[in-house]
Amino acid sequence: MAILLGEILQSLELWLKLIKNPQPQPYVNPNLDPVLLVPGVGGSMLHAVDESEGSRERVWVRFLNAEYTLKTKLWSRYDPSTGKTESMDPNSRIMVPEDRHGLHAIDILDPDLMLGSDSVYYFHDMIVEMRKWGFEEGKTLFGFGYDFRQSNRLQETMDRLAAKLESIYNAAGGKKINIITHSMGGLLVKCFMCLQSDIFEKYVKNWVAICAPFQGAPGTINSTFLNGMSFVEGWEQNFYISKWSMHQLLIECPSIYELMGCPNSHWKHIPALELWRERHDSDGKSHIVLESYPPCDSIKVLEQALVNNIVNYNGEDLPLPFNFEILKWANKTWEILSSAKLPSQVKFYNIYGTSLETPHSVCFGSGDKPVTDLQQLRYFQAKYVCVDGDGTVPIESAKADGLNAEARVGVPGEHQRILREPHVFRLLKHWLKAGEPDPFYNPVNDYVILPTAFEMERHKEKGVEVASLKEEWEIISKVQDDQSSTADKVCSISVSQEGANQSYSEAHATVIVHPDSEGKQHVQLNALAVSVDAS
Repeated sequence: MAILLGEILQSLELWLKLIKNPQPQPYVNPNLDPVLLVPGVGGSMLHAVDESEGSRERVWVRFLNAEYTLKTKLWSRYDPSTGKTESMDPNSRIMVPEDRHGLHAIDILDPDLMLGSDSVYYFHDMIVEMRKWGFEEGKTLFGFGYDFRQSNRLQETMDRLAAKLESIYNAAGGKKINIITHSMGGLLVKCFMCLQSDIFEKYVKNWVAICAPFQGAPGTINSTFLNGMSFVEGWEQNFYISKWSMHQLLIECPSIYELMGCPNSHWKHIPALELWRERHDSDGKSHIVLESYPPCDSIKVLEQALVNNIVNYNGEDLPLPFNFEILKWANKTWEILSSAKLPSQVKFYNIYGTSLETPHSVCFGSGDKPVTDLQQLRYFQAKYVCVDGDGTVPIESAKADGLNAEARVGVPGEHQRILREPHVFRLLKHWLKAGEPDPFYNPVNDYVILPTAFEMERHKEKGVEVASLKEEWEIISKVQDDQSSTADKVCSISVSQEGANQSYSEAHATVIVHPDSEGKQHVQLNALAVSVDAS
């Protein structure tokens, strides 16, 4: 029955693909430097190739028949001899489609959905925007999808990225490449920069990291190990992969262990795994206590909670405990990442998400319902201690790149949806010089500060010097301020100083900020300085 249903669904997917019209290529600017887009965990389309028949099908992402396909094609076991996780299906080989020069795999992750969903529109909006700026697929715009189950330093992935950079460099006529990474893609590129620094320096001009978990995402990952993970929210969850089925995939993925973060990271506030437990004193009296486990100690909790975890594959129960072989590999990855150095000729920019409650520590149980059996943690609702961030990666982690950054800019936005934020587009366009340069644009504040008037006069007579300054600007912002205030804002400053030989100086300045009008704010500065030289 499942096979027949699968055939029906494949026919439906084919029909959906046929009724979609391709988008024409707009204006092309041949002078742009090439760009490579690198996604994060779950951000690459994956196909399963049947080694016996040679056929292939998309197994990630898909909404139709998603749960069945995940269990039969993507569930995996880790091989410590290679550092690679391999699908349980011996006849399936997972590969990343290279259509559209790698962009197809990171654009719309399920292109057959009749009704578009935010959860599958990955780099789509950014690709559309960059094509408007003049980027051309295959000439100046490329994508690098990868098997996100694997380690961020897997040699196979590093070799693919090296070959990709060389091919882009050649296709662009010897121009160096701008890399834009999202989320875990930042860790992958940082690993590459460490392990193949000569190739990185040869081919890369700029690197822009967006929402990268440079210090891990321990709150989110601890919850994933104990409760599972959902890649979609709302009603769509009913048609997608269950959180626990996703858990059974991720428990054997080196990339997830690497996202736990470096055990020796210097956090301002140390993330913890907290449990409400019932304990007995020497008199046999019970007490409900809140136990807190920092990153190193939380491993013991994860081990006990998952000691009897099993997955049923083809009627056989297979053990899937917390994998210490993968943890050992992941700790080595963090040793490599901690030694990263940015080549002097490469410029690095960091965009991090803000203004959303983001898991930092995670707590299970309560004073009324303590945890009595760690193996039952999967049935407890996780409660988070949150900090500021993008909903997944805390600001502290995203800013901990350890590199000599040209700029670090916070943008209000959710972890994935930030890839379609206009503010991010303006930053990229400015840094990549994808258009006429605007010398008055301030990327940190997202303002254009345009001087409109400047007058300065200076007079000196009989030991008295008088200088006056008048300057005006227009501040142009895409985000308009609250329109409730219609009054001018006035600020006055006065300073004075006594010098040697009874000399004296005094200055007064007044700044007037007029109310916002259609995204423009007029600012006036009037200043007067008087200096008396008694000698």
